[in-house]
Amino acid sequence: MNKQDAKILILYYSLHGSTREMAMLIARGVNSVSGCEAVIRTVPKVSTVCESSEPDIPLDGAVYCNHEDLQSCDGLIIGSPTRFGNMAAPLKYFLDSTVNEWVKGTLSGKPAGAFTSTGSLHGGQEATLLTMLIPLMHHGMLLCGLPYTERQLAYTRSGGTPYGPSHVAGENHNHAISEEENQLCIAFGKRIATIARQLKATQD
Repeated sequence: MNKQDAKILILYYSLHGSTREMAMLIARGVNSVSGCEAVIRTVPKVSTVCESSEPDIPLDGAVYCNHEDLQSCDGLIIGSPTRFGNMAAPLKYFLDSTVNEWVKGTLSGKPAGAFTSTGSLHGGQEATLLTMLIPLMHHGMLLCGLPYTERQLAYTRSGGTPYGPSHVAGENHNHAISEEENQLCIAFGKRIATIARQLKATQD
């Protein structure tokens, strides 16, 4: 990767795989923008007791995020399944550990957004996305959603919101990502990558 390229960190937690699939689609959108690169990271499960609940290195998929990843990114996109209208505990646990980045203003002025997957169409998608954006706002990030210039947003019968991409996974987590959800994920990655690249160009 060229030092002048914009690095977009896609940080997600996924239990059944749908949020992970969305992260890969968003990464496709990021990587389609010249001068941009997607960096995909995840977070481990958290335990209800004081003991390790995951290996230090994931058995498969993306590696765990560390604070250096936050320091080196030019944009941040976070993803999580919904938990009663909020993000899942593992992602919240990681974000709660970013106080040093908040104090230093590490993420301030960088573009950011969120995506989610739910079991049902009315399973709290928009509430989850809005609550996920709150810590990003505290970090001083520039929040990016999905504009209605993305025509699929107006016609989707599955996921998709102006607050960020979403997916309806179904009660048994067996619904494939729809064509509209697919396109909106890719468009979201492109949008944030383009903004990050433009902002980085003004700072170089």
